[in-house]
Amino acid sequence: MNKLVASAAIVAAITSAVHIFMGGPEIAAPLLVPNFLPVADELRLVLYVCWHIVSVALVFSAAALARSAMPRHAPSSRALVQFISIMWLGFATVFIAVALWHGGIVWLLKLPQWVLLGPVGVLGLLGASRSFQPNPLRGPA
Repeated sequence: MNKLVASAAIVAAITSAVHIFMGGPEIAAPLLVPNFLPVADELRLVLYVCWHIVSVALVFSAAALARSAMPRHAPSSRALVQFISIMWLGFATVFIAVALWHGGIVWLLKLPQWVLLGPVGVLGLLGASRSFQPNPLRGPA
């Protein structure tokens, strides 16, 4: 078992749950209320769909990381783990950039999602790089 990738999967699963069960009522549900935002209904519904697309991406990537952490899947999953990790680091970077650009450093605390997104990326990349190093006790991989 690749413990770093497994840790990334656990943090990803927690992040997915927080997104769905806390973000659902707080962020997604209000988008369905008519006149919640002073924008066209089409835009509100696109935002609602985007929230669900993010939910799918978070859940599927957590599952893929969990599967990739298993020894029998590790050799064929390195590129997948790297891709998912870079994607999560990209997600974290977007939150940091938007917070800093639009509100300053105080907004890093108002948009704290990067705190969960970044570690998944870092743990995944570390796990991908370490799991494929030759074991000197067993010889080349």
